[in-house]
Amino acid sequence: MSSESPSLRIPAESAATATDFEALQKVIAALTPLTEESRRRILDSASLFLQVGPLPRSLTAPFSGSEAHSLTVSRSPFSADTSMSPKEFLLEKQPRTDVERIACLAYYLTHYRGMPHFKTLDLSMLNTEAAQPKFANTAYSSNNAVKLGYLVPSTKGQRQLSAIGERFVRALPDREAAKAALEAIRRRPRTKRPRTNSMPEEAQ
Repeated sequence: MSSESPSLRIPAESAATATDFEALQKVIAALTPLTEESRRRILDSASLFLQVGPLPRSLTAPFSGSEAHSLTVSRSPFSADTSMSPKEFLLEKQPRTDVERIACLAYYLTHYRGMPHFKTLDLSMLNTEAAQPKFANTAYSSNNAVKLGYLVPSTKGQRQLSAIGERFVRALPDREAAKAALEAIRRRPRTKRPRTNSMPEEAQ
């Protein structure tokens, strides 16, 4: 009888070698303690580094629902086709300024790479991968994107795409729609809190 664990059994038609199976066990053991977001990010990064496509169904089918979901490459609810390369994405969106390009790169990292929090280096590396002109100063352009509201500060010195940046990039390359999206969200009235008198009332 086979000594394999039922939860890790792979169909006979796609059975790997003992070395492959051992590697699979190590990957699962390493990912199990992590959060779902961390698992997806690591799998996406590994796929990119090793230049392999999404995990085949034959590797995810034997696991339970939650395990299979964790090992499946992240898919974005905002994009119909997350297999689009960064070069194709930037070509489709047609940003006109460095700040707009930063916003587009941030959108791509968030929805296509499963990286809602990123650093300037991540933006710079993706810009190179997208075959875009090199930024004169990526940090400066990123700071300007924050000032204009496309990005907002995140944890540990990282940044993330703002609601303004989200709507703006999604509307591109339609410049009129993108402009309207910016104006609509920036014109929202802010609810003012009533002022409270901190000084005690004088005795009558």
